[in-house]
Amino acid sequence: MAEATTTPNIPRSDRKERVGEVIANKMAKTIVVRVERRFQHPKYKKVVTGYKKLYAHDEKGEAKVGDQVRIQETRPISKTKRWRLMAVVDRAVEAAPIAA
Repeated sequence: MAEATTTPNIPRSDRKERVGEVIANKMAKTIVVRVERRFQHPKYKKVVTGYKKLYAHDEKGEAKVGDQVRIQETRPISKTKRWRLMAVVDRAVEAAPIAA
């Protein structure tokens, strides 16, 4: 009898997590997060900063532009969304309105 081969379920703790800054929250239940990555250039040996824009699912709409957030890899939610919001790490400082 042939054994059924199944792919092992990846526990949520083994999924990739990134910390980044929210740069847009105009879409419904979606935020755009800019993740920073620092690495040494292979030829010139200078430390270079690279950025990546990731689309994340924000069910409650709690993240605002400028917030530092932690996102986690998840199943594909749409064509471009592969991440979901786990927590808001640090809130952005809101500017006080100018009183006349």
